[in-house]
Amino acid sequence: MFKIQKWLKKNCKILCIISECETTKLNICLSKGGSLEQLIVNGEEIITNLANLPYNQTYASSILFPFANRIKDGKYNFNGKSYSLDVNETKANNALHGLVYNKTFNVIEKNCNSQSASLRLSYTEKKPHPGFPFFFRIDLIYKLTLNTLDLEVEITNTGTNSFPFTLGWHPYFKIFNKAQSKLQFKSYKKLDSDDRCITTSIKESKTPNPLYLDNINLDDAFILEDKNVAFETHRYKANLTVLNASKYLQLYTPNDCDAIAIEPMTGVSDSFNNGIGLKKLSPSKKFNMKWSLKVLSNY
Repeated sequence: MFKIQKWLKKNCKILCIISECETTKLNICLSKGGSLEQLIVNGEEIITNLANLPYNQTYASSILFPFANRIKDGKYNFNGKSYSLDVNETKANNALHGLVYNKTFNVIEKNCNSQSASLRLSYTEKKPHPGFPFFFRIDLIYKLTLNTLDLEVEITNTGTNSFPFTLGWHPYFKIFNKAQSKLQFKSYKKLDSDDRCITTSIKESKTPNPLYLDNINLDDAFILEDKNVAFETHRYKANLTVLNASKYLQLYTPNDCDAIAIEPMTGVSDSFNNGIGLKKLSPSKKFNMKWSLKVLSNY
């Protein structure tokens, strides 16, 4: 029987889903945007929170909404009006990774049985930021089995005006022996960017498949040709399945960390200005996205 526990860790409210054999665990921090703190499958750490680095530098496993990646200078126009977001990437003068990564989510529903456990978390925006003066509700539904994790995100426009948005997820996967680690995904196009990591163009570029991680550093965005992304390292293989609306993939290997960010997104950096992947949600309408992860460990 799966079970759900809760505790307080450095002023962060943590929920932990644990399998009966206690070899599969999922930690979620309600105080950090409902983000996934850690995923362990068959005793192996699969997703890590890079605990040695500040969360506001890594955004580890955070949900990226209402924009994924960056907005240049934090400025954009929508429906004839100009808006200005806070610049939280000060060196590059960008707004970074949305507005919910540091919000506190509430538990709406939880279920446990012998095969799985699920949690529904929710945050409702009641005092919108002046740079995004729109009302919304965002629900996160986590479902864990012994070797799979589903994350569904539901966005609801609770206001009276339409708003622009993109959506993403920022998990860091643990690397065991980078020299023997590789990614497998199909892509024939990449996003070019400037020295501020702002998208400048789309270019034809067939990505090696598999893409070996030895001796390379990544901070690149790709357009996926299909819905499957596989990551294989020394102790496990993870298969991430994305929906068509989430066809943009950001890959990032932070310095001096045995981890890689594999970030599915519905849009790219500066999407509020360049329109690449940008969506619009009308009043009372919903948008749903689901990412599914299957892990094979100790194979």
